[in-house]
Amino acid sequence: MRKFSLLIILGLLIIISPTINAQVSVSGALNRASKEIKKSSDKKEADKKAQDELAEKEKAKQELEEQEKAKQEQEKDHPLVSRFEGAEMKFYKETKWGSYKLPVSEKGTISWGNPMALEGKVTRIQYTVSNDNNSEFVLHNYKSAFNKSGFEVLIAIANEELGVSDRPHTWNDKYYVAGGYYNGLNNGKFGMGIGFPTWNNKHCFIAARGHDNNKDIYAIIYAIVTDNYTLITQDVVEVEAVETGFVTAANISNDISMKGFIAIYDIHFDTGKSEINPTSAMSLKNIAEFLNSQTEKKYLIVGHTDNVGDFDANIQLSTERANAIVNELITKYSVNEDLLKPVGAGSMSPVATNSTDEGKAKNRRVEIVEL
Repeated sequence: MRKFSLLIILGLLIIISPTINAQVSVSGALNRASKEIKKSSDKKEADKKAQDELAEKEKAKQELEEQEKAKQEQEKDHPLVSRFEGAEMKFYKETKWGSYKLPVSEKGTISWGNPMALEGKVTRIQYTVSNDNNSEFVLHNYKSAFNKSGFEVLIAIANEELGVSDRPHTWNDKYYVAGGYYNGLNNGKFGMGIGFPTWNNKHCFIAARGHDNNKDIYAIIYAIVTDNYTLITQDVVEVEAVETGFVTAANISNDISMKGFIAIYDIHFDTGKSEINPTSAMSLKNIAEFLNSQTEKKYLIVGHTDNVGDFDANIQLSTERANAIVNELITKYSVNEDLLKPVGAGSMSPVATNSTDEGKAKNRRVEIVEL
C-alpha cells in the first residue's frame, strides 16, 4: 500500500513537471520583455532629450547668426547716409576708385548729354522696404533727411517728372547700361544686386551734395515701387583730389612757392571732351582768387591726360581743355588774360602708372606752372 502511494505521487510529479517548467519559462520571457520595453522607452526618451537640446542649440546659433548679420549690415550702412526706416539690405559693394556719371545740370534738371563726372570711391547699397512706401514718400523722406544733414539737394523728382514715363525702362537703359541705343552712362558697372522692373513709372530720383573731411560727398538715390517691395538703390560718391585735397587759394600759393607748380584734380571733364563740368566751379573760383592776387606774375595752365587713346588726339584734347580753363577764368572770374598761357601735354608727363584706374586718375590733371 505504501509502495503504491509513492508510485502515485511520483506519477503526479511527472505529469505536473512540464506545466511548472512552462510557467517558469513564460514568467521569465515576460520579465525579459518588460525590461526590453523599459530599455527602449528610456532610449527614446534620451534620444528625444538629445534632439531637443540639439534643436535649442541650433535655434540659439541661428539667432546669434541673425543678430551678427544684422549688426554687420548696420555697420555697412554708409555713415553719412541713414538707412530708410524698415529697409532691409540686399546688396553692398564698394569700388575704391571709379568715374561716376551724374546727369544733373547746374539748374537742377536732368542732363543726359552733359553729365557731371565724379571720380572717387563709390559705395552702392540696395535696400528693399514694403511697397506701401510709395515713390513720393521715399523722395520726401530722403529730401528731409538730406536737408537736416546739411546736404545741398541738387535735384529731387518723382514719377512722370523723370521724363521717361512713356517708356519707364529707359531710365535703367540710360543711367545704368553702357552705350546701347540710349548711349547709357554705364553706372551699372558699380554692381547690381537686384535688377529693375520694366514698364513701371512709380519711381523717384534724388541727388544731394555735402562735405566731409575735405571731400565732396554725393548721395544719389533711385527708388522704384514693384508689386512685392520698393527697391532703393543708394550710391555714395566720395570725391577728392587724389593727392592734394580740395584746392584752395592758400594751398595753390604754398605749392607754387615751394615747387613752382601745383597739380589740380578738382577740374572735371567728361571722357574725351573739353567742356568743363559744373562740379569744377568752386575750384575755378579758388584758382581765380589766387591768380587775381598775383597780378605781377605769369602762369602756364597745362592740361594732362592718361594714355588711353591716340597720342596726338590726347595732345589736342589736353590743349582744348587748357584753353577751356583759361577762357573760363577770364570770362567768368575776371582773371587778366595776359597772366595765362594754355598748354596741352597729353600723356607725355605721367606722375603714376597708367596700368591702373587709380594711376590713370592721377595722370588726368591740370597743372598751374609759374613762369
